[in-house]
Amino acid sequence: MTESVLGNAAWASLTGPHAHFAERKGQVLRYPVDVAHFLAVPDEPDGHVWRDIADLAGPGAVVPLPAQAGPPPPGWEILRDATGVQLVDDHVAAAPDPEAVRLTAADVPEMLDLVARTKPGPFQPRTVALGTYLGIRRGGALVAMAGERLHPPGWTEISAVCTDPAFRGRGLAARLVHAVAAGIRDRGETPFLHAAATNTNAIRLYETLGFRLRRRTVLGRARVPADERLSTPAR
Repeated sequence: MTESVLGNAAWASLTGPHAHFAERKGQVLRYPVDVAHFLAVPDEPDGHVWRDIADLAGPGAVVPLPAQAGPPPPGWEILRDATGVQLVDDHVAAAPDPEAVRLTAADVPEMLDLVARTKPGPFQPRTVALGTYLGIRRGGALVAMAGERLHPPGWTEISAVCTDPAFRGRGLAARLVHAVAAGIRDRGETPFLHAAATNTNAIRLYETLGFRLRRRTVLGRARVPADERLSTPAR
């Protein structure tokens, strides 16, 4: 598959392999909030898109700002305006790992605890349903993990890459990225991933592992107005 679907990866996922997760209002799609905090609109939405976002999310909800929707109308509170990066497989040395174990719903409490301590990005109670998650344990405790999130046709995003601070510097994250990438490749798909532009250590690691920078992305969040009259631009 061409890289063009990665320009609107959440939309491509929710209209493609992850369509069974999609919640819809008008031209807006999202994952259930306990699965993933992604909201998507088509490449060229009409002028009602902010009304659709507000109706789907509800008054006062915090939503990601899809770049395709343009700036929100007056009355929307911007909570975050940051930049991210998207990287794609460029000869990643994908390989299974003998220590990596498949994580399931039974492991979610430990996964949420690890995420809370390491902050790799949003991870919800049912995020594990989006794809394969692998972990490495030490003394029975989960100390590192990585898994699959967005799934545009032909591609799978590697996400939630994190390691307990006490076990960093041992290459566990790199091994898990390689192992998750191997599973993606076995399906005939291509790995990609996202990172905050300020997370230079992670970006450097991913480039060392064989990913290349494809583009910069918008990492914005806003609060839906409590007054529904502010949800749509005046005409």
